[in-house]
This record gives sequence, C-alpha cells and structure tokens, in this order.
Amino acid sequence: MIPAKWVRIWNDRLPDIPLTLVAVTSTEASDVLRDGGADAGFVRLPVDRTYFSAIPLYTETTVVVVPKDHLVAAVDEVSAEDLADEIVLHPLDDTLDWEPRPGRPAYERPATTEDAIELVAAGVGLLVVPQSLARLHHRKDLTYRPVTDAPQSSVALSWPEDATTDMVEDFIGIVRGRTVNSTRGRGAAPAQPKRAEAGAAPRKPAARKSTGKSTGKNPRGGSGGPKGAKRGKPRRRS
Repeated sequence: MIPAKWVRIWNDRLPDIPLTLVAVTSTEASDVLRDGGADAGFVRLPVDRTYFSAIPLYTETTVVVVPKDHLVAAVDEVSAEDLADEIVLHPLDDTLDWEPRPGRPAYERPATTEDAIELVAAGVGLLVVPQSLARLHHRKDLTYRPVTDAPQSSVALSWPEDATTDMVEDFIGIVRGRTVNSTRGRGAAPAQPKRAEAGAAPRKPAARKSTGKSTGKNPRGGSGGPKGAKRGKPRRRS
C-alpha cells in the first residue's frame, strides 16, 4: 500500500512528529481539508483547483465485484457490454463517472460502497469500483475482475493552496521520492514543530473508513478510499 509506505518514510525521518493513517469517504475528503481537519490528503480527482493544489499520483484499475460462484469469476476480464444483462449497483458515493451506466439499475441505490458490497454478497447485483475499494471491502465469498472499458479513478495528493506549510512541503518531498538530503526538502523536524496532519482525515479519531483506503484517508489503487495520515504532538527527547 503506497500511502503506508510514505508514512513509514516520514516516521523514519521525523520521528518526533509521528503520522498515523486514517480514512474518510471520498465525499468527505474535500470538506475535511477545507475545514482544517487535515493539512493534505490523498483524494480522488477531480478537485476544486481554485482552492486546492493537487499532485496526480496514479490511476486505478476498475473492477467488477461478483460472488465467487458467478459466471464472471470464470474469466480474466470483462467489458461493460458483458454486464448489460446484470443488475449493477451504483452507490451514492460512487467514484466513477459512468455515462451511460452499465447494466440494469437496481430498484434503489445503496447509500455507500460498503452497503453495495453487502448486497453483492447477498446476490442482489454486481458492483463496479476502483480496485482499491474492492480490496478494502474484501470478503471470502466475493472476488473481482477488471473491466476493460470502464471509466477509471485517479488519485492525487491535495491540500489547500493557501495552507502550503513546511510540513506539507516535507510530505510532498517524500511522495515525490526526494531523499533526506534533497535541497527541496528540509529532511528534519523543526526546532518547535507545529501539529500538522497529512491526509483527508479529521483530527479526532472519529473518522469513518473510506468506501477509501485512497485521501488518502488509499493513495488511499492504489488506495481504497481517500487515505491520510494524522500527526501527533512531538515527543520530548531526554
């Protein structure tokens, strides 16, 4: 998981300012960043570029989640046309821009991706999502296959443009692969660091898991929902 790797690098370089990955739903990520609940986050594009800066990171494979005994499980990949006769669930927090939507619509749209996964397990329909979300909501009775011609979801590191702090710059440097000695990264904790956070996550531990692990809250396919990292207060050195 890429976000976890970046947080491990941060904790190695700046042990006095620990980060902890947390997650929020895709629909919550922008509001969390706007409200100051996090300094930066792994979010799904697009974002409001009049307010946020964003560094595109990767584009996820789109997959269809099916019961293990479904016919789709017998093939390596499918097309949207292959799903034409299936009930395809489109939760209200759907991260894919389908026009037109594939398959037959369900009687009612599930509220969340997690709810849709439960319906798939109950044999109600199928679900098309970024691969990270399929992994996030993995169940032993379900599997998934790539959808070759489906829209894809891209993940970016994003933060409010007017709040580009030194710590945000440090995290950007890690995400971009800069070494600890890079002239573009500070590489060490400041003498009196402020509390900072990286990730689409609230400062309080009440964040819901992403439908996510991409702000994040899974870059986090990638990550499953917007993944993030929450930073605590620096520890005193003796």
